[in-house]
Amino acid sequence: MPLALATLGLPRTPLDQVVGLAADHGWQGLELRCASDQPVRLQLDAGQRRNIARSFTRAGIVPLTLASYIGIAAPGPDGPVVKDLIEHLRLAADLGCRNLRVFPHGGPGPIGAADARAVHRLREVAGQASLLGVRVLVETHDSHRSAAALTELLDQVGRPGVGALWDLLHTWLDGESPIGAYRALAPHLAYVQVKDVASASDLTPLPLGEGVLPLAACVRLLPRESWISWEYEAPWHPQAVPLAPLLGAGARCLERMRAREE
Repeated sequence: MPLALATLGLPRTPLDQVVGLAADHGWQGLELRCASDQPVRLQLDAGQRRNIARSFTRAGIVPLTLASYIGIAAPGPDGPVVKDLIEHLRLAADLGCRNLRVFPHGGPGPIGAADARAVHRLREVAGQASLLGVRVLVETHDSHRSAAALTELLDQVGRPGVGALWDLLHTWLDGESPIGAYRALAPHLAYVQVKDVASASDLTPLPLGEGVLPLAACVRLLPRESWISWEYEAPWHPQAVPLAPLLGAGARCLERMRAREE
């Protein structure tokens, strides 16, 4: 059960320090937050991209996913979204990432119209993604936060270069059980993001195992080789305790959950 850590949880921390923290505390991979004000961004030149990729290799850390903010189902013309997808896919490939995370962002209106936009755009880039060795993963989030809704979208895409990223929080908020969400997503599922919160009305991130999310039930369902990534949403909750001191205990918590099932 390889473990990944989302850099979202360590805002303002230089990337080399994030890599060191992951390696020192039992995390084998990273989800790399990609934005113009982040260490990982589209504006990196070829030399900077090579240097970052080498830093992962030296540390023995897998750059699991480039976490973009693209809205694959967002209203508007297709051209800018497809262009953005291709640019992010190239960055992901340059850094050695296996996946590119995108959001639905379907917006108001019928979900069928949002699905149609997303399907067309994902099919446009699926071949390029496969050539680059990067899989596009649509996260259970916003307009498609349920596993049922995301599965219906991905069934229409029908391309191996496109899959699902299961954010446990959002399927839980939608009332889906772990087993129900897993069964729906399994044909498309790449891996799962976990986190913990106090309640549906208080989403401030907590140390793993100290909140109400059904983490153990989720871990129990996953194949042994499946990645699990801890996404600690510190930037959206400034009152949350810092993540770095929690990393060792978080890895041990997930390892204990897995060990109990073996």
